[in-house]
Amino acid sequence: MGTVVQQGPEIWIRGPVAEADAREGAPERPVGGPVTPRRFSWVATHGGAGTTTLAAVYGGHDCGRGWPGPDSPRSVLLVARTHAAGLDAAIRTLEVFRRGEAPAGLDLDAVVLVADAPGRLPRQLAQRVKPIEAVIDVYRVPWVPAWRVGELDGRPPRETEALTRLTGTVTR
Repeated sequence: MGTVVQQGPEIWIRGPVAEADAREGAPERPVGGPVTPRRFSWVATHGGAGTTTLAAVYGGHDCGRGWPGPDSPRSVLLVARTHAAGLDAAIRTLEVFRRGEAPAGLDLDAVVLVADAPGRLPRQLAQRVKPIEAVIDVYRVPWVPAWRVGELDGRPPRETEALTRLTGTVTR
């Protein structure tokens, strides 16, 4: 009796995927040339995740807890807080993508975890992050006291340099 193995969508593949045109004679992408920043939709996996703040600081479209509309960027960054309920919500939303139940045409690019408190993440919560990191890129945003009081016009935290590059944020 054979075993049938079903494969999930591409989000479960980590690392670079060879392009179909990456063959001999195909033009290479110029190195160091100007790159147009990709536009993103920030999608909250639960209430209070921080999509409005992230959209204000890094740019992109704030979808709140809804899916991107037809005029919104199709590239999705899922957002969750690092408390237990937030991490569980992120895992549930990743499952929606894995099962192919997300709206057609969306491209899940990464999960952005926003600190729910200052300081290090407790071990129990860090363990909940590992399964997420195993299937998709995760960007972490530290606790930013200025954001709490609505001061969003400063530079993004230096710990978020990779997220700044991903979103094409112009630092002031």
